[in-house]
Amino acid sequence: MNEPADTPEPRPLLDEALGWIVRLKTGEPTAADLEALQRWRAQSPLHEEAFRDAARVWRLIGVAGRELADETSEKNASPLQAMPLRSAMTRRAFVGGAVAASVAVVALLRPPLDLWPSLKEFSADYRTGKGERRVVAVAPEVSVELNTQTSIAVKPTQAALQIELISGQTAVSVDLPQTRPLVVLAAGSKITANEARFDARCIGGIVSVSCLEGAVSVEQDAFVLRIGKDEQVSYGADGIMRSSRIDPRRVTAWQEGLLIFHDAPLAEVVEEVNRYRPGKIIIATTDLSRRIVDGVFRVDRLDVLVEQVKRLFGARAITLPGGVVLLG
Repeated sequence: MNEPADTPEPRPLLDEALGWIVRLKTGEPTAADLEALQRWRAQSPLHEEAFRDAARVWRLIGVAGRELADETSEKNASPLQAMPLRSAMTRRAFVGGAVAASVAVVALLRPPLDLWPSLKEFSADYRTGKGERRVVAVAPEVSVELNTQTSIAVKPTQAALQIELISGQTAVSVDLPQTRPLVVLAAGSKITANEARFDARCIGGIVSVSCLEGAVSVEQDAFVLRIGKDEQVSYGADGIMRSSRIDPRRVTAWQEGLLIFHDAPLAEVVEEVNRYRPGKIIIATTDLSRRIVDGVFRVDRLDVLVEQVKRLFGARAITLPGGVVLLG
């Protein structure tokens, strides 16, 4: 059934409610501020419900932040030991799920907000944490550089040297004979190369392959596309491949410790920055998430992003334990 045209969508209302909390928590609210909030809440039952939901999210953000800070201090604990059942369940509740006995298992398989690695990532042969890069020689003729939060598994066969890109981003250099190529598996597809240098990225089921030298073949189901130097192919769960030209400097900037954005929505920028920065930056309002960003950021100085958003867009920020920042 379609909703009436004048019924507010729940997500924008929640964004607005979170924005009110940010405004009230980042200063000393005046009587006029409180009266304006009461008028906003009184507009409809949905407004009041959104404010109550935002208040619960606010409390749970604090809980998640404190737990992230506790995990950071537990340097001698194993990754699985550092995430007890109560902790996993609390984080799941934070992103809106009901707390139930099965939540811990679901959270291990598909962590909310990527606050910790999935069980599949833990089982990888090679894995990097936030802000970490690592070069792996999987064979004398194959070098793989892992970007932040990247997991790969080595699965050689008689016909090919095979690697699975479980999640993350890799820079691959390969020089192998035609009889035994390198095959990179990613989200149900195959990336094949013999003599090439390419970048492969697989995040949230979205894959992009950028050829920097040589040639690379990408196969998904029965569809095969071959790309050459400075070409990129991208695809997702819809199975549609899109090819385009690339700026190789932007593709490889992460290898120099840089992130380059051009006409990118702030939501997209924050999503990428969160892959490198400890904790989590959360945008509380839809309008702010749509603001356009141009810039170059060093991965070892990403907190400047928060300061620039505050200065350029007039946003307010609340900093919580564990590196959690709420922008609104």
